[in-house]
Amino acid sequence: MYRQVLDPLAGSLLWSALCAAVPLLALFVLLGVFQVRAQIAALTSLALALALAVWVWGMPLIQALSGAVEGGFYGLFPIMWILVNALWIYRMTEITGWFAVLRRSFRAISSDQRVQGIVIAFCFGALIEALAGFGAPVAITAVMLVTVGIAPIRAATVALVANTAPVAFGSMAVPLTTLAGVTGLPLGVLGAMAGRQTPLIAAFIPLLLVFLLDGRRGVRETWPIAVVAGLTFAFAQFAAANYISVETTDIIAGVVTLATVLGFMRIWQPRTVQGNPQAPAEVGSEDREGSGSALMAFAPYLIICALFALTQAGPVKEWLAAHGVAQFTWPGLHVESPGGAPAAAVTFKLEHLKAAGTILLVAGLLTMALYRVGPGRAVKAYGATLRQLRWTVVTVTSVLALAWVMNLSGQTATLGTALAQTGAAFALFSPVVGWLGVAVTGSDTSANSLFGVLQVTAARETGLDPVLLAAANSTGGVLGKMLSPQNLAVAAAAIGMAGSEGTIFRKVIGWSLGLLAGFALLIYLQSTPVLGWMTV
Repeated sequence: MYRQVLDPLAGSLLWSALCAAVPLLALFVLLGVFQVRAQIAALTSLALALALAVWVWGMPLIQALSGAVEGGFYGLFPIMWILVNALWIYRMTEITGWFAVLRRSFRAISSDQRVQGIVIAFCFGALIEALAGFGAPVAITAVMLVTVGIAPIRAATVALVANTAPVAFGSMAVPLTTLAGVTGLPLGVLGAMAGRQTPLIAAFIPLLLVFLLDGRRGVRETWPIAVVAGLTFAFAQFAAANYISVETTDIIAGVVTLATVLGFMRIWQPRTVQGNPQAPAEVGSEDREGSGSALMAFAPYLIICALFALTQAGPVKEWLAAHGVAQFTWPGLHVESPGGAPAAAVTFKLEHLKAAGTILLVAGLLTMALYRVGPGRAVKAYGATLRQLRWTVVTVTSVLALAWVMNLSGQTATLGTALAQTGAAFALFSPVVGWLGVAVTGSDTSANSLFGVLQVTAARETGLDPVLLAAANSTGGVLGKMLSPQNLAVAAAAIGMAGSEGTIFRKVIGWSLGLLAGFALLIYLQSTPVLGWMTV
């Protein structure tokens, strides 16, 4: 049995925390400064984390390696399982020419790429995040942005930045459901609190997107639609989270925002058009013109929405919960937290039928039938998708292995506990803990599972509101998703530029840190009488 230690280095929490930060610093420096390929950076950081786990934290080598294998498997299933099937569906729409119709449908709304960026990355991406999550919205919207003529790196950047506001309520609010489970706080209360935080991010994201697409001119010329989209999503997210349903918050916000934006575009268009409205589709499309109905072009995504909605229906949801999940103790792991409780990661939850990737696979099979794609052609498309993602698989599995080693050895807990030593000022650092968790794991759900209890414990020890800080772990965490190596790899693979993760990282890190600083100030003020009236 291995019990985690928070201060293994000379009995000092500070020095131990600085030591625990080494693998993360190495990962980001290799990516952002030395422009090392993501898979090499991830493997290097994994090696450092393993060395520290064994030689500093005293974790048995076999257990450290077993933890790395568990994390790598989680990278394959569910994360790569979702991504592969999502991109397979896209590839089938591309080779049949239906994606060209979809592209024209977006252009029918507006031929301006800045408006298309809001509709695709912000509105449509929120709907995909609400249902699937785990990188699927970034993968799908990045490809869509490229096909309407936006430069690949810029498309990836926009897709990553847009995928912030909906994340806390993504995948039918799984991050908050997980947070409620580990902390014992009511889901409704946590959702309501998150619904008073993330809308303030959402309100500004569309303005940021048009700035990324066209600088100050973009903001000056398209601010009306950006403001309408941002405020509509923010209000709908707040209202749904506080007064309707936590689980359906993003679906409601996404649908209301998309409808509002489409309605607004009937009475307003930018004075000048930015971008080439005749930009070609990606290489590989058999039908460049893409003749056909818009409904057929949107059909795969409507199928996805319908299937995810079906899995949330009472009887189906109950059946999947009973038969679609396998839970078991991971072989070779015997780890306890510093308090003596079994570490959460020791138990692996395999959602084979319930997984979003499995639902996407079924959606792909239905798309095959709808578009009359033969088995041979569909298998060829699946193989091409796997070849496209081969290095992404290495990166994602390595990053998740790194996260699991850091979590199981106690390195991540050491970092979080060190930040929690700041007393009442911890309200300022609370979102940073969540940001750190998502930056490491690429998942708001994982960050909540990892740091949720720490946030509540720190709040009670410092006299702060546990609900406020627990929610801040999730809502602050979403700002770390855009620079998580896992999501960088997904974005780079989606635009067909595996190896460009370092370039994309440099594009988004400033925005991630800037938004985090502003959000940390918001949480701090919510912990004081200045904005205390905003809390639940």
